[in-house]
Amino acid sequence: MSRIGKQPIPVPSGVEVKIEGSSVHVKGPKGELSSTFNEDMAIELEDGQIVVRRPSDARNHRSLHGLTRTLIANMVTGVSEGFSKNLEIVGVGYRAALKGSDLEMQLGFSHPVLVIAEPGITFEVPAPTRVTVKGIDKQRVGQVAAEIRGWRPPEPYKGKGVRYEGEYVRRKLGKAAK
Repeated sequence: MSRIGKQPIPVPSGVEVKIEGSSVHVKGPKGELSSTFNEDMAIELEDGQIVVRRPSDARNHRSLHGLTRTLIANMVTGVSEGFSKNLEIVGVGYRAALKGSDLEMQLGFSHPVLVIAEPGITFEVPAPTRVTVKGIDKQRVGQVAAEIRGWRPPEPYKGKGVRYEGEYVRRKLGKAAK
């Protein structure tokens, strides 16, 4: 297991990393995350850096190597800085507001849409048409943002709906008069 291949992951100060076999536990100022990885990958802590090694250059080992390294890097970033996803709400009468720690949205339905905040996920509403989803787990932040967007995805004719910040919505022309 001498093949490093990818860059080692630096561990910032204030972050503790515990490696037990194929399990990695990361604890930092924002919280703690743990995950278990494939046993073929050798994960070691050397000189304040996490090093992931693969046993061979076989295709599946190369794939697992990059995946393992990226997931561990996301865990370290999550507990030290956190992740956020910004959403924009476009449409007349479409808006969002915080109700306690949960998110309540008016999206053109006959009822408000209530999104319950999962443990480890927080919502911010800096403006009625902007929502920020924050957390330490990158996958869960993205999943919650996708579920919110799924309530009313942007439609191509008027562009109304919930979209990611900076997302381009391809517009279509309506019916042409003869």
